[in-house]
Amino acid sequence: MTAAAVSAAVAHAHRREWAFVLAATVRVTRDLDLAEECVQDAYAQALTSWAAGVPDRPGAWLTTVARNRALDLLRRQATMTRALPLLISDEPTDDIADTVARNLDEAIPDDRLRLITTCCHPALAREAQVALTLRLVCGLTTGEVARAFLVPEPTMAARITRAKKKIAAARIPYRVPGPADLPERVESVLTVVHLLYTSGHTAPYHTDLIRQDLTERAVDLARMMRALLPENASVAGLLALLLLSESRRDARTDTAGNMVALSDQDRDRWDRDRITEGIALVRESLGRNPSRYGLEAAIAAVHAESRTWADTDWTEIVGLYDVLGQLWPSPVVTLNHAVAVGFAEGDAAGLAALEPLTAEPQLAGYGYLAAARANFLAGLGRTAEARIAYNEAILLTGNDVERAFLTARLAALDPE
Repeated sequence: MTAAAVSAAVAHAHRREWAFVLAATVRVTRDLDLAEECVQDAYAQALTSWAAGVPDRPGAWLTTVARNRALDLLRRQATMTRALPLLISDEPTDDIADTVARNLDEAIPDDRLRLITTCCHPALAREAQVALTLRLVCGLTTGEVARAFLVPEPTMAARITRAKKKIAAARIPYRVPGPADLPERVESVLTVVHLLYTSGHTAPYHTDLIRQDLTERAVDLARMMRALLPENASVAGLLALLLLSESRRDARTDTAGNMVALSDQDRDRWDRDRITEGIALVRESLGRNPSRYGLEAAIAAVHAESRTWADTDWTEIVGLYDVLGQLWPSPVVTLNHAVAVGFAEGDAAGLAALEPLTAEPQLAGYGYLAAARANFLAGLGRTAEARIAYNEAILLTGNDVERAFLTARLAALDPE
C-alpha cells in the first residue's frame, strides 16, 4: 500500500475504533494516561505495519498491540504502579500485568460504556465531562479540544489533567454502573452529547454558522450509545433528534455561507435518508417511554415531514411543547412553545406568550428571546420596538453568521 493509503486507513481506524481500543486498554491498565500512551503507540505502529496490508479487523489488531505494549510497561514498572492511585475495576486485585495477559483476547462489549460513563461521572464538572469525552472517547488531541471550546491549549491540558487526577484520587469506578445508577449516568452522557451537538449546530463566537466537526462527533457518540443501549428510549430519542437536525444542515446556509431561515430553506436539499432513520427512531422512542429527547425529536419530525413551510402543523408542535414542558420544565422550552403559538395563532398571540419571559432571569442574556420578540413586533408593524429588539438580539449573539442574518433583518424593516 502507498503511504497515503496507509495514512487514510489509520485515520479511518482512528475515527471508528479509537474509543473501543482505548476503553479495552484502560480496563486492564486502570490508568488513563498509560492507556492513552499505549494506544497512541499502537496507531503509530500501524502506520508502518499496515504498509503490507490493512488487517481484516483493524480494531482487534490495534487493541492487541496496545495491550501488549501495556503488558510490557506494567511488568517493567510493577513496583511504581502499585504505589499509584488506580481506577477501581471489576478485576481481581492480583498482579495487574497478569490481569492484562489473562484478558488479552477477551471481547468485552461494555468497554466503551465503561469509558464514556466514567468520563461523564456526576462528580466531574460539566466542562470536564465534555473535555474528557472529546479527548478519551473521540480521540481528539488536546489542541483540538481546546479549539473546539475557544480556550488556550495549556488551559485545556490543565483541565483534562485535573479531571483525570480526580477520577483516580476519588476512586471513581471504571465499570458499567449498576441498575440503580445507570439511568442517571446515561442521562449525564446524553446531556454531554447534546451539549456537544448544540455547540456545533450554531457555533458560538465563530465565523461559520456550523461546526461540522462537532456535530459529526456528537452523532458518532449518539450512535455509539445506541449500539451499547439499544433498548433505551432516551438514547433512541437523542439519536433521532440529532439525525433530524443534521438532515437540514446543507440547507441552513447559502453558497456564500449566509444563514437561511427555516421558512426559506430549500427542502429538496434536506437529507431524506437521515429523515427516514430519524422518524423511525422517534416512533420507537415514544412507543417505549416518552422522554425529553424523544419529544424534541418528534417536534423536529413534524418539520421534516412538512414539504413546505406553509404545510407545517403548528398546532401539533404547540401540543408537543405542552407535553415537553410538563416532562422537562425549562425556560427555553417555554420560549419555544411561545414561538410556536405565534406561528399557530398569529403574531399578537406569540408576542403575548413571550412577554412573561422578559422577566425570566435565565433568559436575560439569551438572544433568541429578543430575536423572537423582534420578529413578532415587526409582523405587527411595531417597527420602532422591533428595531430595539433586533439590536438587543444582535448584541447578545456570538456567532458571526447569525449576527449578520439579524442585521439584515433589522435593515429590512420599514423606515420610521
